[in-house]
Amino acid sequence: MDTESGDLGEERLVHPEEAQRFYGEIKERNVGVRVGMESSGHSRWFERLLRDLEFELWIGNAAEIRTKRVRKQKTDRQDAQLLLRLMLEDRFPRIWVPDAENRDLRQLLWHRHRLVQMRTRVMNQLHVVALNEGLRRKKALWRTAGRQELESIALPPWASRRRRDLLDVLDQLTPKIQELTRALEEEVEKRPVPRRLMTHPGVGPLTALAFELVIGTPQRFHCGKQVASYVGLVPTEASSGDRRRLGHISKQGNVLLRFLLVEAAQVTVRSQPEWRSKFFHLAMRRGRKIAKVAMARKLAVHLYWMWRNGWDYGQLHKLGSHAGEPGNPDGGQ
Repeated sequence: MDTESGDLGEERLVHPEEAQRFYGEIKERNVGVRVGMESSGHSRWFERLLRDLEFELWIGNAAEIRTKRVRKQKTDRQDAQLLLRLMLEDRFPRIWVPDAENRDLRQLLWHRHRLVQMRTRVMNQLHVVALNEGLRRKKALWRTAGRQELESIALPPWASRRRRDLLDVLDQLTPKIQELTRALEEEVEKRPVPRRLMTHPGVGPLTALAFELVIGTPQRFHCGKQVASYVGLVPTEASSGDRRRLGHISKQGNVLLRFLLVEAAQVTVRSQPEWRSKFFHLAMRRGRKIAKVAMARKLAVHLYWMWRNGWDYGQLHKLGSHAGEPGNPDGGQ
């Protein structure tokens, strides 16, 4: 739509060739352009296209846009008309979008995480092979002596082939993971925020860097509760009147960061007496699974306030977990 003249045009584009032609022609007119779209996957090429053309791109919250759709019919044309109307009425639910460097570093985290998952599956299969032959070594199976015992077991032809192939895959994955781990640690050394977050017990380079990349900036949130909700560590709710119904956690947000927070919180529980006491007290009342999630939520709130106030863990522990919240005179807010 031409906002000056009010002219409105519609055209269906087959990506990516026709989109490149269409927006290239608009670029030749030398006018300011703003494009709105719902957040979705597989759109990096489109975002790069508009960035290269120096067009402004607004990405909207798909869930919030869905609530603004009144009609039960849904077509691409109606979706486009809805997005246009929201932009013209200044009601477009725009979301924060990380920059190109942030997204590329996320690929490092995801790549390492997926390779670790692959290695774990391979190791589990090799454990099964060993257990079926009466070899029970647990973690010692991956030491030199355990590996030699595993390789020395006499197996039928295809079982032996399976063992050999799995060991080959394991030998290929381990150096790749180590290389990615070194790259991750080098990146953390360049960044003051992850180094500060790592002063918290249980938080390593992977969790600290993931927290910075996903949260982006602490000023996006007013309190720790919003961070926990953003990561998906708060329960769903369906309450009405005097009846309050809470369900499982929403799981809305970055899957990797939520997983890392749960893992890091368990390390914190093992190393900190205060955390361990709270964990077991909650586990006896509500169960271990809920207790793990509660500790992960607590860790997310701690990291948020450490980042927002520029504290290390010693300062947070001294002032208290709620020292930075609005209304507290010691928080400096």
